[in-house]
Amino acid sequence: MAAKRISQSSVNWAALSERVPVAQKTNFMAFKSRSDKYLRAVLANPEQSPKIDWAAYKNKIPNAALVDSFQKAYESLKVPYPADTLSSEVDKLRSQVTQEIAAFKKESEERIAKNKAEVERIKGLLPYGQMTLEDFRDAHPDLALDPINRPTYWPHIPEIQPDYVDPNEKDEEHH
Repeated sequence: MAAKRISQSSVNWAALSERVPVAQKTNFMAFKSRSDKYLRAVLANPEQSPKIDWAAYKNKIPNAALVDSFQKAYESLKVPYPADTLSSEVDKLRSQVTQEIAAFKKESEERIAKNKAEVERIKGLLPYGQMTLEDFRDAHPDLALDPINRPTYWPHIPEIQPDYVDPNEKDEEHH
C-alpha cells in the first residue's frame, strides 16, 4: 500500500494563527516556516522514483549477468509500508471528543440562556438610585437587611456579626 501524494498542507494556518497567543507568535511563525520548508522539500521530489534503463546498463557493462542479477534484486525489493493500526483509536478518540464538545456546547447554551434570563431580570429592576429599602429587599432578599428575621449589629457587615465564621480559617477546634 503506497502513501498518497500530498499536494499542499492540510493545516489551516490562518485559523490556527488566530488561536495562537501573542506571546507565542514568534514560535508559531518559526514552526510554520519549518513546516513550509519541509513541504517544499517533499514537493521538490518527483512522485515516482525514476525508472532505471537496464538495457543501457547491459550495453555498457561487459557482464550482462551482473546487470540481470542487480535488476532481479532491485525489482524483488519491497519496502514495507507500516500497517495503519492507530486510525481506529484516533477515530474512537475523535468521536469521544466530539461527544464531549457537544455536551459542553449544550451546557454552555443552557448557562447562556440562564444568564440572559438573569440579565433581563436585572434590566427589569428599578435603578438602585430610585429604590427604597423595601424595593431592594424585594429584589435581593438575601442581601437586604431583615431586622425581624435576621437582626444584625451596625455596621451590618458579616465580619462584625457574633455568629460570623471566617471561611478562610481552618476549623482546628473540632479536630
